[in-house]
Amino acid sequence: MFSSYLLRSVKLAVLAAVAGSSWVIGFAQSVSSPQDSAPGPPAAYDNPLALPPRTSPPPPSVQQPSAEPAEQPQSQQPSGNSITPITGGAEDQGRFVFKKQVQEVALHATVVDEMGRLVTGLDRSAFSVYQNGQPESITSFRREDVPVAIGIVIDNSGSMRDKRGKVNQAVLNLIRASNPQDEVFVVNFSQTPYLDQDFTSDVNLLQTALHQTSSRGSTALYDAVVASNVHLRNNPRLDKKVLLVITDGQDNMSRETLQDAMRKLQSNKGATLYAIGLADEGMTRSAREALQNLAASTGGVAYFPQSLDEVDAITRTVAHDIRSQYTLAYNPGPAIGNGYQRIRVEAKGQAHTHLTVRTRSGYYPGEKLR
Repeated sequence: MFSSYLLRSVKLAVLAAVAGSSWVIGFAQSVSSPQDSAPGPPAAYDNPLALPPRTSPPPPSVQQPSAEPAEQPQSQQPSGNSITPITGGAEDQGRFVFKKQVQEVALHATVVDEMGRLVTGLDRSAFSVYQNGQPESITSFRREDVPVAIGIVIDNSGSMRDKRGKVNQAVLNLIRASNPQDEVFVVNFSQTPYLDQDFTSDVNLLQTALHQTSSRGSTALYDAVVASNVHLRNNPRLDKKVLLVITDGQDNMSRETLQDAMRKLQSNKGATLYAIGLADEGMTRSAREALQNLAASTGGVAYFPQSLDEVDAITRTVAHDIRSQYTLAYNPGPAIGNGYQRIRVEAKGQAHTHLTVRTRSGYYPGEKLR
């Protein structure tokens, strides 16, 4: 589908299907040919898997135009529900946006006690933040239930055919238990991730998207995670971002590697990832470890239910976890080194002998941290 002159660097693109309103998250490649600047749609605007029609594009109310003019000619961009880039235009007019500083690092942290129970009543003085082992001063602190941008990423390969009914219902229960101002999108993936519903708070639209299933093909999990994370980052309205990934197998098709996906999740605006691995003959030890590594590096959790009946309780737990997090920020200053920056957060409470803080384990500098 891609020409031989395409490079390996990956960027997110929304591809309109010939069949009508179908939308696919594809992995278009950066082109080194002079034709890159020529007007007209790319040749890959077909539906590569001939999947059934997808849901309609979201209403204009959820489509936010970019605050800056696009660098490419307008004719090169798909019409309809375009994915707009993050711009510097959104200042502190949002309800829950920290003051924007070039070097501010924001952390979303979950605190649990010795029994694994959520601890929600701590104040700023209970927390200590360290970057590369050095203490940092906390510049912002919140413990509010803030609106979240959520990406629902569900395995649509053949082995999921008999599982989607209960999985879909569990996801809907998570959405209903979430903040009503959350903005959610749905991606169904096999060897290609399809954006079946863009950001919306409409439960009915999300329910329709969850039922856009084909249940066939291979599993390109890492590609779907990376593309969905980029799509989350391109939502400038909500700072807090979460991915929920549900799969029953091991990646066997992605261009991205596990290491690629982990690194891109640990970018400065990476999401917190929660994973549900449906344990059956397809969930190998390496597949479990991959989900655990993806989740743990972002401050999330990987769950491995033994039956489909447990998935509903897990999604409700995830919803409660998201709504019970603390948000902290610190300014590491201009002397940030190159490479991976390790983060550790500790918490103490008078009524607890030991508290565990889950948050992302670090980040890669090189762009604005907000």
